[in-house]
Amino acid sequence: MKGVCIATYRSYDDKADFNKKALSIAVGLTVGSWTELPEAQKAEMEKHLGKVLSVYVHEPAGAAPGERYADIQISYPDINFSRDLPALLVTVFGKLSMDGKIKLLDLDVSDNFASAFPGPAFGLDGVRDLLGVHDRPLLMSIFKSVVGHNLANLKDQFYMQALGGVDLIKDDEILFENPLTPLEKRVEACMDAARLAEAETGQKLLYAVNLTGPTSKLAANARKAVQAGANALLFNVLAYGYDVLHELSSDKSINVPIAAHPAMAGAMYPSPHYGFSAPLLLGKLMRLAGADLVLFPSPYGSVVMPKEENLAVKDALTTPLHGLRTSFPVPSAGIHPGLVPLILKDFGTDVVVNAGGGIHGHAMGTAAGGQAFRQAIGAVMDGVPLRDAASEPGNEPLQAAINAWGIKE
Repeated sequence: MKGVCIATYRSYDDKADFNKKALSIAVGLTVGSWTELPEAQKAEMEKHLGKVLSVYVHEPAGAAPGERYADIQISYPDINFSRDLPALLVTVFGKLSMDGKIKLLDLDVSDNFASAFPGPAFGLDGVRDLLGVHDRPLLMSIFKSVVGHNLANLKDQFYMQALGGVDLIKDDEILFENPLTPLEKRVEACMDAARLAEAETGQKLLYAVNLTGPTSKLAANARKAVQAGANALLFNVLAYGYDVLHELSSDKSINVPIAAHPAMAGAMYPSPHYGFSAPLLLGKLMRLAGADLVLFPSPYGSVVMPKEENLAVKDALTTPLHGLRTSFPVPSAGIHPGLVPLILKDFGTDVVVNAGGGIHGHAMGTAAGGQAFRQAIGAVMDGVPLRDAASEPGNEPLQAAINAWGIKE
């Protein structure tokens, strides 16, 4: 619809008249009251009034207490809020989020609202262009561990990861500014290691350095990182806010891809009754705010998100949306080489395979951990079963990974 944002909610209540509830939301979050207004004032306020578009009640026969719910769609006129995500979110879900069992499932913004958001500056295709890799999934590794290490240790760990053939290396999200590995020195040391590794492997890679600090200093810190040689950033979006990501991604002087970390998301999406849906929280809003890559819990590993939600996040990042670039999906947590067939089956080739322990925990060392993943990706792309590929000469890293973690297809 033109000039409105459409919010979709799921409200649970065993006894409520959901049509009345929907009307109270539409009025309460816009003009405040309606029936008590004089007719002349109604005509003036009509353009600000929220409208109930649909109410679908789910009330199965024999439903147990707590199972009755309704999916409610309400439109909110753009005229009510400025073109920024905090204004939108407070309008459609601010005080409502505290009003019983209600979850925000989706938001469809108008073209006019979306025009304030350029979205990902690089996006999926731009990240591929930077790396010169267009014909396979990308591979990312994570520093493990980082807290308490000095620059020499960090540089050595980076170098061993890079030798394994990874495309991206990211800081751990808990690595903040500290005397042992300050931002600019960390970037210089790691990018030096990247050049050393590239001389051996011939492969480019991106280093997503963790952008931290007070909000007022983030843009300056990002510029310092870029000037020191950083070619990507990692950002804890939900701790700082979508609007901060939007400001960073829209800043032409911060001309590197931004990877959005999902830290704090577990406080917002897993409940069926409260918070945001995962595809909205980690998909649509991340992309609208400008994330080039988005990490989210995988359906396979140690921090599990149901596969249906996972694939919905992927769709939110990659399907057409107001002409925005697509964002790279990065399913994460508990990933090992034996999961590569399943990841590619579910996500296709436009995915970043992201691993921490699955690389660093390899019996033959960190470099072999990355090689095992590259061998697994190559085998799946060639249609070769992993066990067959592992028996080929030179693929000892893949065989060792299968021995340790098995295969899940």
